[in-house]
Amino acid sequence: MPVTSTVERPDGAPEGDALPINELFVSLQGEGTLAGVPSVFVRTSGCNLRCWFCDSYHTSWEPTHAWMELDDIVDEIRQYDADHVVLTGGEPLVHESSQDLLRRLDELGYHTTVETNGTIVPDGDVPMDLASVSPKLASSTPVQERDPKGDGEWAERHEQRRIDVGALATFAERYDRQFKFVVTGPEDMAEIESLLAEIRAGADVDIPDTDVLLMPEGQTRERLAETRNVVANLALEYGYRYTPRLHVDLWNDAPET
Repeated sequence: MPVTSTVERPDGAPEGDALPINELFVSLQGEGTLAGVPSVFVRTSGCNLRCWFCDSYHTSWEPTHAWMELDDIVDEIRQYDADHVVLTGGEPLVHESSQDLLRRLDELGYHTTVETNGTIVPDGDVPMDLASVSPKLASSTPVQERDPKGDGEWAERHEQRRIDVGALATFAERYDRQFKFVVTGPEDMAEIESLLAEIRAGADVDIPDTDVLLMPEGQTRERLAETRNVVANLALEYGYRYTPRLHVDLWNDAPET
């Protein structure tokens, strides 16, 4: 169900418990440890960061959505024959109602994955079966030459907000998790190694290398053809897991995939 209408009110959501929904659809999970699992994707609009390579441009750089009440979202999810739900964005945890949705899905017995940049920690009673945490590296910053809009105005804000080690350590302690890094090239590895060392030092749990996934940057098959083998070789060299972008391989950059 593609959703492209604008907000109902310029000052926020309608009355009631609602979320700004960009897309709601069923597909195969394309990334991470659950790649290939049929899942309902609930994609919220809005993000606190602006990665230049964002593959959900219409949830961040130019957010589009319609407000949906949680009752309607749950009803839509239940129409699909899938018991996995992926809450994604944008950054879904910028919306307090995302936490209410996760509680309701847990009560209904769904397996929930939350795809997050790891800068916003939900309340301690919020259930999620898998925290798919994708910390944003320096290579994600939209400097002017890489800014999709060409003005570079988001670069400083993005750089200031993109990493919160304390929040990342909390995700590690509280949830089953995967740390999924979008890798643009070998030059990203020093930052990944350094960041993982900080998270491990700050967390009271072990974070094995099997929880660390390297994913090639690329929104299209053509771009993945340039980055895939490079990142696979880096995974072999460093002992981390490689994750494909299955949905891109199958459907290129089509919406609702």
